Amino acid sequence: MGKKKVLSEKDLREMVLPSKNDVLGVVQKMLGFDRVMVKCQDGNIRVCRIRGKMKRRTWIREGDIVLVSPWDFQREERGEIFWRYTQNQVDELKQKGILKVE
Repeated sequence: MGKKKVLSEKDLREMVLPSKNDVLGVVQKMLGFDRVMVKCQDGNIRVCRIRGKMKRRTWIREGDIVLVSPWDFQREERGEIFWRYTQNQVDELKQKGILKVE
């Protein structure tokens, strides 16, 4: 199947909105391998794992807005990243009031 050819991130229309269990966060620090430190909107700083399918397809950098699913155990400290928002999507989240500007 392969990747879709996208010339610009502006062309991406698909966007995942957070559900009641998910939290938006900002990538603070890359820890190596597939671990990332994320400051979440609920006030917690979590060490998150990048989902395997996502790890092979998208790049995550410091300062990116990501969608985190906290683990069932160690809910305050650990989570899993399953979506990275583009700049256009971040602007749209701010307009809708979903993303609080810090």
